[in-house]
Amino acid sequence: MTKALTSTPEKIARYERWRFQIFAITWIAYAGFYFTRQAFSVAKLGILEDPVLSTTLTKSTLANLDAVYLAAYALGQFVWGSVSDRYGPRIVVLGGLAISAVATLFMGLLPALVFLLPLMIVQGLSQSTGWSGTLKNMSQFFSISERGRVLGLWSTNYAFGGLVAAPVLGWFAYSIFDSWRAAFTTGSVVVAVIFVLVLIFQRNSPTDVGLPPIEEYRPNTEIAPLASESAVAVPTQSVRETFSVVIRDRMVMTLGAAYFLLKPARYAILLWGPVIVAERLQNADNFVAITVPIAFGVAGVAAPILIGRISDKVFKARRIPACVLSLVALTVILALFTPLTAAGNVWIMVAVLAVIGLTVYGADAMISCVSAVDFGTSKHAGAAAGIINGCGSIGAIFGGLLPGYLDTTTLFYGFAGAAFLAMLLLLPHWNRMPAAD
Repeated sequence: MTKALTSTPEKIARYERWRFQIFAITWIAYAGFYFTRQAFSVAKLGILEDPVLSTTLTKSTLANLDAVYLAAYALGQFVWGSVSDRYGPRIVVLGGLAISAVATLFMGLLPALVFLLPLMIVQGLSQSTGWSGTLKNMSQFFSISERGRVLGLWSTNYAFGGLVAAPVLGWFAYSIFDSWRAAFTTGSVVVAVIFVLVLIFQRNSPTDVGLPPIEEYRPNTEIAPLASESAVAVPTQSVRETFSVVIRDRMVMTLGAAYFLLKPARYAILLWGPVIVAERLQNADNFVAITVPIAFGVAGVAAPILIGRISDKVFKARRIPACVLSLVALTVILALFTPLTAAGNVWIMVAVLAVIGLTVYGADAMISCVSAVDFGTSKHAGAAAGIINGCGSIGAIFGGLLPGYLDTTTLFYGFAGAAFLAMLLLLPHWNRMPAAD
């Protein structure tokens, strides 16, 4: 801590207030993106029952639109992180929120394929501003030595958003307004409100509010000597230069490859969970099939908090050991999915999905969030997070498509193999430390 700060308690209190404020507003912002992200999923039920729309917007057509969205989302991840590094996350995240809200509104007003196709592309590109932008913002206010526990808690935002958005949108659409279009309208309104909150409460860095950089406020004296050198720590000027520097960093690309292998399992359960449960629990009704996968999401909220604290306290800010252990446990539970659920017991299914959620979200948060920021450093956290998440988003496309072509047993053995390969990629980096910010 600098002398200037230690001699002025008011500045320390002001710094901590801004840190809390940035944590809160970026958490709300990313969780909020799910209200426009999930509007299409909620509206599908009504669209498929609509006697006019269902003739053109068939189940396969809606699946293809999902794939288009995910492809645009993956592409955007590679771009917006570098833009956040160059111009600051404020303009990127605010732009993404605004465009997402407008696109969602028009998706409800113009539900024809000719309009939905470009709107899904716009939606994917706008949604992809959120993760790298908000992570870049967090990296400016929190140091390496505390990021494990802080970002572990912070990264509950996407599990929480995925849990809450769909039920809320569904309640407004089918219980209050009795119209699938209300899912789009409600999502758009929620994100518009969050846009205003971000506009008021978010700032790019401590220096924007007259405070010293985080490197001066909380110097990483205890881990800096152990930090490995990384090209990512070298500052650059343009978006292209930033992207070029980060894409050449071997650790960032290793994390990206591991995330590509990990993410299909998470998205398969997110998008196909009720179908998978119904297949394994032969006597379960639709309500049970829909509610059982909630165990996966609930465990996913707890996982980042647990693994983030372990990486800070047990492994002294080394992120890879906690991630490798999560992947080992994930490999085992995925490989055992078929024999464990063969009896058709609902509580065993709940337990298995909870363990999968705990391990997949734990590894997910450690790779895409904490490690992305640490190895990208605060200078290039946006680009690193964008590239790593872009690789993962390509994997997510397979998570949405493969369950439609493979049986559940083959699917989960495949996911187990992918998790094992991800573990092997990261294992040689067990003692790797990030470069100092």
